[in-house]
Amino acid sequence: MIPQTYEQWKSCIINDCKINLTKDFAKQRLAVYQDPDNKETQRFISLYGEQHLKNIINWFKQI
Repeated sequence: MIPQTYEQWKSCIINDCKINLTKDFAKQRLAVYQDPDNKETQRFISLYGEQHLKNIINWFKQI
């Protein structure tokens, strides 16, 4: 399931993926996802689409 809300996403990351959503982690991920030339970002877009990338970026900014 692709999360549709911040709370769904946060629960998925913390509970399912067992990742601590720290400010440092969020900064690292934002550096990747805000770089359109990054291969990981391009792969993310190909798998989940531009809108979900925008959601993820906004959600990481809330951390």
